[in-house]
Amino acid sequence: MHERKIYDSERYAHFVTFSCYKRRRLLEDNESKKIVIKILDSQLKLQNGKCVGYVIMPDHVHAVIWFSQNGQLIRFMQQWKRMSSREIKYHLRMRLRRYHEEISEDDPVWQAKYYDFNISSQEKLIEKLKYMHGNPVNSGLVLRECDWRYSSARWYERREDVGLTINPID
Repeated sequence: MHERKIYDSERYAHFVTFSCYKRRRLLEDNESKKIVIKILDSQLKLQNGKCVGYVIMPDHVHAVIWFSQNGQLIRFMQQWKRMSSREIKYHLRMRLRRYHEEISEDDPVWQAKYYDFNISSQEKLIEKLKYMHGNPVNSGLVLRECDWRYSSARWYERREDVGLTINPID
């Protein structure tokens, strides 16, 4: 079996993607998306990381993140997924019974792995941001990128607050 490797020995920005378990739409409701953003923000502050951009979709998450030190990504991702999973499960159990009734207590919120792409040029960064911000439009959720409330597109277009500090890399 081919083992996937995460390269975190250079100070590149990381384009990360992770999905809900079995691509369930566990992030359909706004509160679940807010949980993911809140935990992203708190974990970045704890590890001195920066968010360049993000989008929270109903069944997956994309983010471009950067750390001032090498070797932070794996720990960051473990904490982000673990803590958001715990809060989302609690939210679903307490407030969204229809989801909770369809999902076993043993089912995780997230797929086990995540995907990382090291961004080493301004051109790749722009490409990934465009791809990421285009997701809600391409999925038919909104007509314009800046209309999706759970994305950094509004910050890039209008400099509006998007729930956490955005740090563009020049």
